[in-house]
Amino acid sequence: MTRVSPFVIILSVMSFFNTAASAQEAVIEVQSLTLSDEDFLKGNDNAGTPVVLNGKLSGPQNNGKLPVVILLHGTDGPGSGAVWGWSRFLNSIGVTTLSLDSYTTRGLAHASSDQSRFGQFTQIYDAYRAADALAAHANIDGDRVALMGFSRGGNAALYSAMTRFQQAFGPSKARIVAHLPFYPACNFELVDELKVTVAPIREFHGADDDWTLAKHCRSYIERLAQSGSDAKMTEYKGALHAFDSPRNPARYADPDNQTSRNCWRREEDGKLLNAATGLPFSYADACVEFGPSSQYNDAAAVAAQTAVKSILDKVFAGK
Repeated sequence: MTRVSPFVIILSVMSFFNTAASAQEAVIEVQSLTLSDEDFLKGNDNAGTPVVLNGKLSGPQNNGKLPVVILLHGTDGPGSGAVWGWSRFLNSIGVTTLSLDSYTTRGLAHASSDQSRFGQFTQIYDAYRAADALAAHANIDGDRVALMGFSRGGNAALYSAMTRFQQAFGPSKARIVAHLPFYPACNFELVDELKVTVAPIREFHGADDDWTLAKHCRSYIERLAQSGSDAKMTEYKGALHAFDSPRNPARYADPDNQTSRNCWRREEDGKLLNAATGLPFSYADACVEFGPSSQYNDAAAVAAQTAVKSILDKVFAGK
């Protein structure tokens, strides 16, 4: 049997992202808060702890006002391969990105093995504040901001579309024109979850994802669409979690990584309850499991690229 070196394999599966990143980069500071889930759900921003986040702004050199995509990492942290790959790709087609780091200045490197270290809704608040920070930038058009997130960051990209969250915390200087969540965990029952903004929601998921189950997102997106929202989901047959992360060409399962795929969480009086027990949800609950898998899938990544470019062309057009 002919053996192919791992280096050659990595090059072959990275065709989607094998483009040169833009030479223009800058660090953006974002004033945010670390809110508990209960304070966020109750719309209370007076109890949070202030924090200054950093984001890497990269994209084409241009003196005009440019649209921007805010990239939100998952519990793997700011070194996310998905964020890295999408920033390179989007920059290569002339789209500016902000890769937002929600962890480092909070003292975190990752939270995959202990997801209780990071709130379920923290990145929604971060994304709103990042949008406002970008609106103040001389070369950014604050009326053309898209949110794109992966896994836990996908949760933020998805649920940031909810009207009640935007009314409580949303950007005051910027306008979010698209929500692009990749493989979020949709096993939540939130108050007024079908009331979302008019901005399009496009969800992308591997059909074989065993970290965040596609069926939960399928149900939520279908209900959004039936309620009249501009929401669509795309599933990729045979694809796993992080199918768009080129740094993970081989299937990988860390036995320490947590997944809440079989939990159902219901909001009640500002608290997230485990629907099976009626008690506050905890990552020590019996429904939490370990060892989910992830793997890059070139075909799915290429298809997602086409879909994302299409929606961005539409929402960023006109200026």
